[in-house]
Amino acid sequence: MATVALLGTLDTKGEEYAYLRARVEQAGSAVIMINAGVMADPDYRVDFTRADVAAAAGSDLGELTAADRGRAVAIQARGAAAIVRELFVADRVQGLLGMGGSGGSSIVSTAMRQLPIGVPKLLVSTMASGDTSPYVDISDVTMMYPVVDLAGINQLSARILANAAAAISGMARGYEAYHRPDSGRPLVGATMYGTTTTCVDAAREWLEEHGYEVLVFHATGPGGRSMEALMESGHITAALDVTTAELMGEIAGGTMTAGPDRLETAGKLGLPQVVAPGGTDQIAFRPPSAVPADFRERHSYEHNHAITLVRSNAEEMASFGRLIAGKLNRATGPVAVFVPLRGFSEYDAPGGVFCDPVADQALIEALRTHLDDTVERIEMDAHINDPAFAVAMARKLDELYHRWDPIPGDRARGDMVSRPKEVSDV
Repeated sequence: MATVALLGTLDTKGEEYAYLRARVEQAGSAVIMINAGVMADPDYRVDFTRADVAAAAGSDLGELTAADRGRAVAIQARGAAAIVRELFVADRVQGLLGMGGSGGSSIVSTAMRQLPIGVPKLLVSTMASGDTSPYVDISDVTMMYPVVDLAGINQLSARILANAAAAISGMARGYEAYHRPDSGRPLVGATMYGTTTTCVDAAREWLEEHGYEVLVFHATGPGGRSMEALMESGHITAALDVTTAELMGEIAGGTMTAGPDRLETAGKLGLPQVVAPGGTDQIAFRPPSAVPADFRERHSYEHNHAITLVRSNAEEMASFGRLIAGKLNRATGPVAVFVPLRGFSEYDAPGGVFCDPVADQALIEALRTHLDDTVERIEMDAHINDPAFAVAMARKLDELYHRWDPIPGDRARGDMVSRPKEVSDV
């Protein structure tokens, strides 16, 4: 039988959690109940009391109840995360379910983000209809909007919570039953936009034919951060960083940025990486009304109803070239930069809505000037989405990977590293 941990503030949501427990058990899963509340425990049995949670955070009830609300929430979030992590490591839970408003959601989601990717996590939250990034971040937390506030059991909340109970029970049973064996193939992280999809698909197909498994990340900010977090954790051991546009967002003030440290993790860990300036012709913003006033006179294109793109100018392109050159010059592992001379995205192709050879040349010249000789630079008279360009990048990554010398036993480069079999070119 799969086991689901129910985590939340049972001092204010005791009735709702009792209902959830009954529904999860009715759905066929066992339950471990964790009270991360501050003021009291419910009048029914729980497996971990508020004192247990505070103790797991290195605190106690005296400090917890004396703390202001913000500090108390932080203590219980830290303690709940520690308990949930220990339960998972001990193979005692196969899923985590919680609910709440902003405070409860903060506690529950903090614990959820401590669990590995793939472990079922479901949060019923009144915050699920707005910006969910503070709760989800770069994890696989599933959020469900309850429509009504979580205040008692009524006709609507009963149905929503029953759905949540059935969902987490099914996910937990599926997690317990389905264990896909490790393929033994090296994991490659690749970045993609809709406007670089053709390139990434062709490179991915070549790499998969030659013994790799490719994880593709949408380069919208969380995508790049997720890829680099999986490098840090030792899962991804090579990068096909085709779409580095998140750094253009960082330079120009766009919406889709992964932060200033993007494109540094592979180099810091010494992982093989092949990099291209994919998508750098565009600065992404939300709907047209969200485009800052300074950009409204610039050439723009409505990618879809939620995303408006602004063409990057020569100054921004040159800044991008200097920025990534500095990052890649510091890389401790093998690295190659591929430069497509006929455009950096579908929109930047000859005749495309963002075709601007002058701006593109500013980036190309910056790379020529600022990349050290230790970084291999390969220029091709091709568009980024040309199959020949994509396959050339894939071949180069394969070459770098085979001549790479990981440090034995290293967290990100040693015991987890496997070599693809040598396969003749196809």
